[in-house]
Amino acid sequence: MRTLASQLSSEAERKIGWLLKLFFAGTAAAVGYQFFPYMGDNLMQQSVSLLRVKDPLFKRMGASRLARFATDDERRMKIVEIGGAQELLNMLEAARDDRTRKEALKALAAISRSDKAVGALHNAGALSVIKSTPESLENAEVENYRSSLLKRFQDLRYDSSS
Repeated sequence: MRTLASQLSSEAERKIGWLLKLFFAGTAAAVGYQFFPYMGDNLMQQSVSLLRVKDPLFKRMGASRLARFATDDERRMKIVEIGGAQELLNMLEAARDDRTRKEALKALAAISRSDKAVGALHNAGALSVIKSTPESLENAEVENYRSSLLKRFQDLRYDSSS
């Protein structure tokens, strides 16, 4: 009898332990679900802030981060709303080397996957900035991003030369 009661007791303790672990995991998931979206916005803001720094390395890091954040239309528009698109255009305009141009164009290409974002880029004067970007003889990626952006503007009929 004693062993049966002992087994039932340890079985109950084990089930209660699992129940507590499940409750803890559920609570942690709920807190994380509420917390992480704000963390993403904060990282986007920091990335835009990096674009304002004079050092090209930090600018490239910020542009690279923004390109990774631009995964859906909502995030692309968030980048535009917090000034990321304008800062990327400023970065592209002031870029002295192909690596910096490439990162700016890559981020702009990621943002331009949203039709609304392309409209906002057009209103910010992106077409003239992209067209005035010097051609790169050394880096084919710069030319690929540049031509894909120009084609995107042309496809959406923002290019007046078409």
